[in-house]
Amino acid sequence: MSKAFVKKIHEQNKKVSASFPDKESTHGFVDQLFNFLFVPGSGRDHALSEVEKEFDSLQSYMSTLVYDVTHDGERSQSVTEKFFATLPLVYVALIKDAEAIAKYDPAAASLDEVVVSYPGFYAIAVYRIAHELYKLGVRTIPRMFTEYAHGKTGVDIHPGAVIGEGFFIDHGTGIVIGETAVIGNSVKIYQGVTIGALLSAEERKSDKRHPTIEDDVIIYAGATILGGNTVIGKKSVNGGNVWLTSSVPTGTSVYQQNNISAL
Repeated sequence: MSKAFVKKIHEQNKKVSASFPDKESTHGFVDQLFNFLFVPGSGRDHALSEVEKEFDSLQSYMSTLVYDVTHDGERSQSVTEKFFATLPLVYVALIKDAEAIAKYDPAAASLDEVVVSYPGFYAIAVYRIAHELYKLGVRTIPRMFTEYAHGKTGVDIHPGAVIGEGFFIDHGTGIVIGETAVIGNSVKIYQGVTIGALLSAEERKSDKRHPTIEDDVIIYAGATILGGNTVIGKKSVNGGNVWLTSSVPTGTSVYQQNNISAL
């Protein structure tokens, strides 16, 4: 390996280090915040003052991460304050998500089991955390959050997607939800579902590249729904492995036609 190549790599890595927070630190924040909200550790039965210290520590942690991207102390403090002001609403939304999973998954023994062990719930939680930061104009850190969850769960949700309350993910592996997707309330999605963009030049130039999924829709395993103009109407049912690039009216059931012949 030549010295010139080593120098080039060194200079490139310095540029990256100056522009982005450390990966391990970013991933560590997500897990610490998730555990703070939902998974009490051995010391969490201590006095309220100890929990408040943990909360303050998390705020300092985030402020440092944002500063590593913005290099602006005032902005990092402002973003941190606004983010943590949204946390009570995020928590309420996540409890509704957990309740939906516990209600509709017959394998779920309790709400607590969903919260501490379901990868779909973890992916939703990280998405909702990342989405609030994304709305505050921070881009790289939310992507790092959701890609970390993607690696752990197999669920790939872009932080720019807009997802309503009571979101139910079953199993989760292989789910992809794109940046401009809009998903309503009480939507149920199974493994292997893609809510993505078409590859046409017109779609690439559009601000809305991904579908809209309205309230109370069910999307079964392996379904692919594409396109910014595609709207899946309320209370529709989309069967396994369907391929959709056009809208579905309210209350419609869409299934793949199988031709089965006797042996």
